[in-house]
Amino acid sequence: MFELPSVKEIIESNLICLNQVNKSTLSRVYWDDSFAALADACKRYAAVAVVNSSGEVLGCITNEQIIDFLHDSYNQLKAFYEAVIKTSDASVTVIDADERVRTWTEGAEKIFSVKKDEIVGKPIIEFFEHQNLQILESLYKGKRIRGKHHQPRSDLFVLINSNPVYFNGRIIGAVVSETDVTSQVVLNEKLFNMSTEVHRLEQEMAKYRPSDPFRYIKGKSAVMEKTVQMAKKVCSVRSTVLILGESGVGKEVFAKSIHEATEGSEAPFISINCGAIPASLFESELFGYERGAFSGADHRGKKGKIGLAKGGTLFLDEIGEMPLEMQVKMLRVLQERKYYKVGGEKEIEADFRVIAATNRDLKELIKEGQFREDLYYRLNVVSLKIPPLKERCEDIVELIHYFLNDFSLRYQRPIHHFSQEVMQEMLQYDWPGNVRELRNVVERLVVFATDGVIRKEYLPFHSVMSYSPASDTDLPENNIEMKTAIVPLQEEMDQHEKKVLEKALALTKGNKLECSRKLGITRATLYNRLKRLGLS
Repeated sequence: MFELPSVKEIIESNLICLNQVNKSTLSRVYWDDSFAALADACKRYAAVAVVNSSGEVLGCITNEQIIDFLHDSYNQLKAFYEAVIKTSDASVTVIDADERVRTWTEGAEKIFSVKKDEIVGKPIIEFFEHQNLQILESLYKGKRIRGKHHQPRSDLFVLINSNPVYFNGRIIGAVVSETDVTSQVVLNEKLFNMSTEVHRLEQEMAKYRPSDPFRYIKGKSAVMEKTVQMAKKVCSVRSTVLILGESGVGKEVFAKSIHEATEGSEAPFISINCGAIPASLFESELFGYERGAFSGADHRGKKGKIGLAKGGTLFLDEIGEMPLEMQVKMLRVLQERKYYKVGGEKEIEADFRVIAATNRDLKELIKEGQFREDLYYRLNVVSLKIPPLKERCEDIVELIHYFLNDFSLRYQRPIHHFSQEVMQEMLQYDWPGNVRELRNVVERLVVFATDGVIRKEYLPFHSVMSYSPASDTDLPENNIEMKTAIVPLQEEMDQHEKKVLEKALALTKGNKLECSRKLGITRATLYNRLKRLGLS
């Protein structure tokens, strides 16, 4: 950004001898005064005397010097502005308070097929429909828009950033930058159609070839390919594997793939969540117990997870949450491959492979005394770190289409339109819940898309892309898109279903028979849903 020099720099370069001017026309400014004070003094007097902090007059500056300086500074600022505008490939439009176009870049000419000479100086509404001009939202409402999709023409899709121009606390114009994303929209439509066909062909091909144990791991990014290749190397032996990664990255999917590739699909895969079992029950869950081992025990006894995993894999999920007293016993089983049931006297041979997973830093837990160091080294024979979704953004599109096809088939709900606007917001979201969150969001989209169309208001987070300084009272009632809090999926579904039913009843004027027929459900189903949602 171009900035004016400081008052000190102006004075140092323009100071002249006091004797050269008429002393009766002098005003005074101080060395450390603001530029505004200096300019104001020069407007009212032919010259300005400059005084230091000690009251000593250093010299003076004439108003002619200030005028020359301001003219030169304006030309420099204009040169910077024009260079920035010429350098930008995007469409940039600037309008004043009267809606007249003041700037129209080459990018705007290419996108809208309107020449600069034709539009500059004229009201923008002479060239575009008022309702299609997002820039007017910034001009009249002070809205700041970022990353919003817009379709000014049937064959044109653009990504908009818009800001009002403030001067002395009031809006004097607005600026909008538009990037042509039409090719991305067309590509997304083609990709959507092709992905559906590829998914169908994959299902057909799966009938005639051996299944790939890693078929459920989706993603072609370099980091994901590298992780899968490392996992496949582990499959050649039965050594213990420690899988690391944030919650929701798919640690259990990797564990099942490694198990299936090593042991085969017929071998047992037994999973135990170390953070979900009370410490008092952990031992009996893991080792099992003999009949009559304790009060309330099953009289037939119980086979523990280790016994169930015989000849297969025991998956210890959230291993960092395992109670300390159990860590000692687990270490003994891993070392000696033998264990006792609770209340049992017979030593049992343990024949299983261990795959452990955690989203916590085990080394930090060791320092805090919450995890045994010897158990850590016993588990960490081979470690596999699963990258979070934010580190492999290029996989998001593939995952979206995979889950979309999966849920559309599961719920018998064909999806025939998935807009680029929705895709763009999903690509720009940071996915703190990783693949699990992405899967849940896609399921939500399919559940809400009763007409086969995915809309942006179905996203629980899409309002982060467009924002305004306006207060909440300015927002439309029931505007789902401005809600940023994530609520349980069932609650969201109930809210949406309630609105659909209210609208259908209003359109049929309360005729429940006609309403049920138009909704494609039986009248009994309609009554049940009205009662459940409190609309009876």
